[in-house]
Amino acid sequence: MTAHDTPATYDFHAVEPRWQARWESDGVFAVPDTPPADKPKYYVLEMFPYPSGQLHMGHVRNYALGDVVARYKRARGYAVLHPMGWDAFGLPAENAARERGVHPRQWTLDNIAAMRGTLQRLGFSLNWDREIATCLPEYYGKQQKLFLDFLAAGLVDRRESWVNWDPVDETVLANEQVIDGKGWRSGAPIEKKQLSQWFMRITKFAPDLLAGLNSLDRWPERVRLMQERWIGRSEGARLRFSLAQPPADFDENLDSVEVFTTRPETLFGMSFLALAPDHPLAAKVAERNPAAADFIAECRRLGTSVEAVEKAEKRGFDTGLRVRHPFLPDQSFPVWIANFVLMDYGAGALFGCPCGDQRDYDFARKYDLAIPLVVLPPGENASDWTADKGPWTGEGSLINSGFLDGLSCEAGRTEAIARLEGLGVGTGVVNWRLRDWGVSRQRYWGCPIPVIHCADCGPVPVPDEQLPVVLPEDVTFDRPGNPLDHHPTWKHVACPKCGKPATRETDTFDTFVDSSWYFARFTAPHAATPTVRPAADGWLAVDQYIGGIEHAILHLLYARFFTRAMRETGHLDVSEPFAGLFTQGMVNHESYRDAKGGWLYPEEVRRTGSGAFHAETGEEVTVGRVEKMSKSKRNTVAPVSIIERFGADTARWFVLSDSPPERDMEWTEAGVAGAARFVQRLYRIVRTVAAECPTDTLEQTGDIPAAVDALRRATHRTIAAVTEALEAFTVNVAVARLHELTSALAEAERADDEPGMAFARREAARTLALLCAPMTPHLGEELLSLLEPSGALAAQRPWPTPEPALLAVTQIKLAVQIMGKLRGTIDAEPDEDGAAVLARAEAEPNVARLLEGKKIVKRIHVPNRIVNFVVAG
Repeated sequence: MTAHDTPATYDFHAVEPRWQARWESDGVFAVPDTPPADKPKYYVLEMFPYPSGQLHMGHVRNYALGDVVARYKRARGYAVLHPMGWDAFGLPAENAARERGVHPRQWTLDNIAAMRGTLQRLGFSLNWDREIATCLPEYYGKQQKLFLDFLAAGLVDRRESWVNWDPVDETVLANEQVIDGKGWRSGAPIEKKQLSQWFMRITKFAPDLLAGLNSLDRWPERVRLMQERWIGRSEGARLRFSLAQPPADFDENLDSVEVFTTRPETLFGMSFLALAPDHPLAAKVAERNPAAADFIAECRRLGTSVEAVEKAEKRGFDTGLRVRHPFLPDQSFPVWIANFVLMDYGAGALFGCPCGDQRDYDFARKYDLAIPLVVLPPGENASDWTADKGPWTGEGSLINSGFLDGLSCEAGRTEAIARLEGLGVGTGVVNWRLRDWGVSRQRYWGCPIPVIHCADCGPVPVPDEQLPVVLPEDVTFDRPGNPLDHHPTWKHVACPKCGKPATRETDTFDTFVDSSWYFARFTAPHAATPTVRPAADGWLAVDQYIGGIEHAILHLLYARFFTRAMRETGHLDVSEPFAGLFTQGMVNHESYRDAKGGWLYPEEVRRTGSGAFHAETGEEVTVGRVEKMSKSKRNTVAPVSIIERFGADTARWFVLSDSPPERDMEWTEAGVAGAARFVQRLYRIVRTVAAECPTDTLEQTGDIPAAVDALRRATHRTIAAVTEALEAFTVNVAVARLHELTSALAEAERADDEPGMAFARREAARTLALLCAPMTPHLGEELLSLLEPSGALAAQRPWPTPEPALLAVTQIKLAVQIMGKLRGTIDAEPDEDGAAVLARAEAEPNVARLLEGKKIVKRIHVPNRIVNFVVAG
């Protein structure tokens, strides 16, 4: 078939499935088990999705970015691993089971099938032979093996702990899963509850997790900072305050209170001592005082989330107890139970210094407590500095602080710690904000924790030969709570040690466990062991990881911990899982409401110049703000509908071109339509070139015509610019450069009779096909097949290389000013003689007209930049 025989318009309905089938039949994206010795490896991975049933445009943007990287790196000669899987456990599946009467497994697998089909229609170059789903035993059975290895290595323990309890989902939530004091899925107010939980000892690696951030120079700075703050290393002092008059029935363990502080130099600013509601001393007070017990119960309804505690109104209960000051033994201070003190930070108690802490200041103001001033800000007068000015949290000099007076805060800190150690009541220590990771969840649709509880032997690990511990299929969801607890047979087993009747652990893992090591499983997804060392050592670390900023703390920190734990137990040989991280922006859309306030989908709305109207009823619609696409507000656009209307490449082109990929973008109908027009335009231009320019050689004996030279230079500069943009992850810049070359190629049709123009046009068209292929792969293949019907696939071609001679700048544009104001421009050669440049600038028509009749006092030429004429009068 010749170019003249091809359709005049780009038929994406026919083109896209054809090239997808060709890629699959030719095994274009297959990679070996381990990276080949003759190629560098590149592992690109997007955060895998939860199979909710339908992809959204945020997914498309995420995976399109990853696919650009994967296709580009293949073209640059890398062996590329680009796998896909499914984060498939979680409560939505159980909720669907309760609401729709469908089994969580079937609901999940059906959703996976639907979403897989959409991803394949989008033409992503994924290694589908490595697909995994965390809900399948072949995956979670290996996860159970990892857990048992961690347990044997002392990286897991079981203990009583206060937890965040979601009363609706009836499960424990991690602190990070509590948002504004509510469950991140159910939205229910969180309660405190004490349960026996399995914990992964992430705190063991706290120093290494913090130090490792310094090596992650290809991570966004703000993500590293967020992790640093969450790990929370702080230096300070641990000290004890003795009770001034402990009640007679208090034992010796309750005659003092231990406190950790990062600001021991402000001890002279103490106003009160505050206990966490779960502190043993608070519990003892509650035994004697019903009002204290009621207050503690109220605090427990707040939850354990740091965020919830910080946002809540600061409230307290005066216990009536007092403690002595280590530096002022003749003075005592009141002991309060406070809702803003957490038991799992420091020692569950703090000394309140209102002049140096906003929270303590608010508390002191609320309960009319003293506010001693002990830190004088730089440049302030002690006589003018009052408590009414609020707390000062920065550095300064110490006042009203006895032996510390006049010292800087830093020097005072050192001196205060030395004095505490000398008195035998305290010591300098390093504290960490990071807490161990409670991984037990009271739900069915999760990975079973492989432990058996025996009355005689205690918790017993499931033997390796009995793995995987598979979830039972015959469960019911007719009552709240964990169906595994209600199952009549599954949990009843013999103890592996003594053989007596025992019960399985019915808690399942937090789903963040599932996503904490999947990147390693992708290196050997079908192996009988969690990893195969040659494959894992060869492919890891992930060279480019792509996902949302919302995972900056939870997922990324847990994955970094898992990597260290897997290294310690012999499964890996890397310390960091992700060498490079890119956090893409969200996809936003307008929201719409009907007259009754109900949310409408975009396809239910008809926009006109005069407003927005319901597509069926014609009633006026209220247009809301542009915000993140969400199911709750129905401002979502289904990728399938876009593929059907415009094609996969149009959807990909738009999400890649609209804005820098790290920023949020707005999805608009006009933008998608514009992308579709470009796809059609590029196809028509290249089709014309294929028909009119059959030659592949440049037969030129004399000077190259200016138009030919200009197009060739535009082509090679585009190669260089797109290459630079993709290396820098500025895909939108690459798209802009391709638009420019497309326009240049279209303009060149006017000079098609110039000697050498046929070659230049064909060269530009071929270059566009190859450079577009990472972004619009189906279009790239179609364009290249028009130009070279029997040639290799675009997906298997090497990346174009620019000719250095054509990158050299031969002409630059200079601004011509009169009295500093721009009046025209001229073309010049780089470093051209100044006299010639000035003469040409003075002759520029608009400049000449404005200079006519005026005396030029001074002619200024800044080489390669500007010309300026200074005139008299």
